[in-house]
This record gives sequence, structure tokens and C-alpha cells, in this order.
Amino acid sequence: MGFIYQRKAAYHETDRMGIIHHANYIHWLEEARVEYLASIGMNWDAMEGMGILSPVISVQVDYKQPVTFNQTVEIEVSVLAYNGNRATFGYEIRNAAGQLCCRAQTQHCFVNAAFTLLSLKRSFPELHEKFNALMPPDEQK
Repeated sequence: MGFIYQRKAAYHETDRMGIIHHANYIHWLEEARVEYLASIGMNWDAMEGMGILSPVISVQVDYKQPVTFNQTVEIEVSVLAYNGNRATFGYEIRNAAGQLCCRAQTQHCFVNAAFTLLSLKRSFPELHEKFNALMPPDEQK
């Protein structure tokens, strides 16, 4: 069980068919991920202040059922993989009835301001431990 983030679908996020435009789901994933990290003491502003950037290096989204204006959705976020310099997040977006609307993954690496790959394990052990603790015990590095 991961972190649950709730949000209400806004009118400006809909397309001509009255459903949430597919590109907006990517924004929702980011909102949920940022809140998840903040909830475990990894505030994004603080991390960037430490010189840590985390660009998205891949996104995979499978749309299962449309979300429409004014629906409230729950976005469950979890860390699927982490190796010290990359993290993969998993997401499930469900409507109020509990129906799966979207399943997604994003993969990120950690870099400095010069976009040189960082190892959190070596350079930021306290952050490494926080990420590592999100993994099942048998997968912790």
C-alpha cells in the first residue's frame, strides 16, 4: 500500500469529449509524487536546495477508464524500484467507486546542476535511507 493523494478533476482539464485530457494525467502523477515525497520528509524544494535534481527519464501510462469533470480521484503512489541513482514510481488512479482509471509508472534519475548522475547512497546517505526504507525489506540496497 502506497501513499494516497486525492484531487478533484477541474473543468479546464477536460477535452471536447468532456473527459480529462490524457496529458493532464501526467500532471496529476507529478502532484501526487511531490506530495508523497513531502509526506516522508523529502520536500522537493529542500532537495533542489541541496543541489539534487530528478528528471523524468521515462513515463508509461495505461488509460483504463475516463475521468470526467468534477470527479474526485485517488492516486496511489509507491516506489517500485530504487538503486541509489534511479527510482521508479508506480501509480494507480481510481474514481470514487474504486474503479481503476489509469495505471502508470515514471522513472527518474538523480543528477546535480551540471546534470551529472548522483548516487544518493554516496552523496546523500540520509536521503538514500529514506528512499531505501520505501522498498520491501528483501529489496533494500
